[in-house]
Amino acid sequence: MATPLDRRVPVMNRAAATAALSLLLVCVPSPAAPQEPASQPVKPTFRSAVDLVSVAAVVRDKRGRFARNLTKEDFVVEEGGARRDITDFHADDNAPIRVALLFDVSGSMRMSSRLEQARQAARHLLSALRFSAVDAASTSLRDEAAVFSFDMNLQSLQPFTADAGAIESALGRVQPYGQTSLYDAIAETSRAVGTTTKADRHRRAVVVFTDGMDTSSLLKPEQVAAIASAIDVPVYVMTVTSNLERDREAVEETPLQALTRWTGGTNFVTSAPAHESVAARQIVDELRHQYVIAFGATSAAGWRPLTVKTKDRDLSVRARSGYAAGTKAGS
Repeated sequence: MATPLDRRVPVMNRAAATAALSLLLVCVPSPAAPQEPASQPVKPTFRSAVDLVSVAAVVRDKRGRFARNLTKEDFVVEEGGARRDITDFHADDNAPIRVALLFDVSGSMRMSSRLEQARQAARHLLSALRFSAVDAASTSLRDEAAVFSFDMNLQSLQPFTADAGAIESALGRVQPYGQTSLYDAIAETSRAVGTTTKADRHRRAVVVFTDGMDTSSLLKPEQVAAIASAIDVPVYVMTVTSNLERDREAVEETPLQALTRWTGGTNFVTSAPAHESVAARQIVDELRHQYVIAFGATSAAGWRPLTVKTKDRDLSVRARSGYAAGTKAGS
């Protein structure tokens, strides 16, 4: 369980960040791919005589519907172009969810009631979660949420809990403050979600509520993507805007959109309650319908690019883009 922070703490001091960036730049497959994170202390979801890497995958058909009832034999996993044997496989439409809600509280979020839009978007997502146990004999099947906020610093407002009242109270403490270290905050929150993972069935994710502006991060989007994808934490972003800004959205992929794609998440641009409701439902549905695949980790150290696909070419798969090999955890 996450431990609440007793005070506002820097996301990353400059000296530590410089050292981390040096390590992050060691293994770079290409300018368009995530870079290897400095360290990966998180244990994999699956354990056996060898270290295994777990990958959560969302599969849809050509009409955008979830592809159900797939088996291990339907999937193909390639590491750097070489096919890997799948050693474990799970699919469970009732799997509980553990999601970190990360709020941008930079000064720009004061504009056009963006922070209140973000709170309402979070409430839509929370309304889709199950805070009551599906099985009366077990509380392990409850969904959980935590609340974080960030500007130049990351602050834990509520550790992971199934108490809906405590989460709502934390939303009320989200207030705009200063500049934005968006990418640094996503990296730190992804680590928090990873380090709170137990050997259970919870599906994990980070959901960011922001206007998309970053003014002071030390990390680049591809470096944050490496940290998140290496511990199999998809990052979803709800970018809150006005209708006019939504209409002016660029056709080309933004760095923030690329970050979500590398981690197996996605980006939503919301400017009305209807958009927020649809986005919230899609996030929860995707987490419920993940296939979790495991294979043996490569022993040689370095960043390993991953491709997960199905033998049916009419299906599309979204999953993390790689993992850091050579660590004890193997993921």
